[in-house]
Amino acid sequence: MQTYSLKVVEIRKETENTVTLCFKQPGLKKIKYLAGQYISLIFRINGRRYVRPYSFSSCFGIDSYLEVTVKRVPGGIVSNYINDLVQVGDVIEVLKPMGDFIYPLDQYFKQVFLWGVGSGVTPLYSLLKFILNEETFKDTKVHLVYGNHTAASSIFWNALHELQAHHSDRFEITHFHTRQELNEENIDSLYGRIQPDMVLESYNSNIIKESLHYICGPSDLKLNIKKSLKNYQVEDDCVLVEDFELTKNPEDFKGIEDRSIQLEFDNRQYILEIEKGKNILEVALDADIELPYSCMIGNCDSCKATVRSGAVKMIGIPERIDLSEDETLLCCSYPLTEDIHIKL
Repeated sequence: MQTYSLKVVEIRKETENTVTLCFKQPGLKKIKYLAGQYISLIFRINGRRYVRPYSFSSCFGIDSYLEVTVKRVPGGIVSNYINDLVQVGDVIEVLKPMGDFIYPLDQYFKQVFLWGVGSGVTPLYSLLKFILNEETFKDTKVHLVYGNHTAASSIFWNALHELQAHHSDRFEITHFHTRQELNEENIDSLYGRIQPDMVLESYNSNIIKESLHYICGPSDLKLNIKKSLKNYQVEDDCVLVEDFELTKNPEDFKGIEDRSIQLEFDNRQYILEIEKGKNILEVALDADIELPYSCMIGNCDSCKATVRSGAVKMIGIPERIDLSEDETLLCCSYPLTEDIHIKL
């Protein structure tokens, strides 16, 4: 897999638990990416290699630096490492940009809705800058619906409102806050979780029907927004969802048991004991086998392998019709039979 080495030239503190890493682009060959995509950062922490995908918060051609914004996750090995230990001057290895949470350039929309909660605003911020600065979309209006605990915990709060002031005829923000602090009494926000119907009811139904929607947040938010948009007959391909976690149904694990498998990688043979509930990639990484991987949710092909014997089951991702019958993605694969032999 192709990798790049990028130098951290600035670290911005966005909130108490969030930082933006600003990387200098390579001098000779810049890394090109699309608004809404992500890049995977590679770290070696306590002797183990970790790869984590983070959405771009920058926009290519608009921002000087290549930027990713990382919120601390309780117990998150990499997010805590980034927030606590990465310093200006560090050189970090990265994989090429990936992801299809992007603007469909072959279509035109008069209204775009960006729905996000917490750090889910990161790819939305990249898309927002792209739409507002692209001449082709000069008549497109954007509505950001952003949920947080408080204004203080809202990533890009000042930057977003500066954009709103500069593009007041095209860009509006609706804030939903689940808490209100004493110094936030004059902040214009709605109390509680994001309520899609409350946002959409102020629009003409024909405008909503022909609008484009991006959703980045928890699964219940995605379901609620999709349900509301169905009532307005918004086409499925006009609703783009960014996922950073697999949705697993306990029913899908019927028939999955503790099993031993044979893994062939880099001309070496391994026997792995796969405990029920753990995917094959997870067990391999725990055994210090440095398999290639990136997104860990079945969106990319970095961990694609060939099943030479036996059968595995992919859980938590939509059907991947692009994979052949003997191919599987190890990040979401679970052993279904005995005598499994997998080769990368």
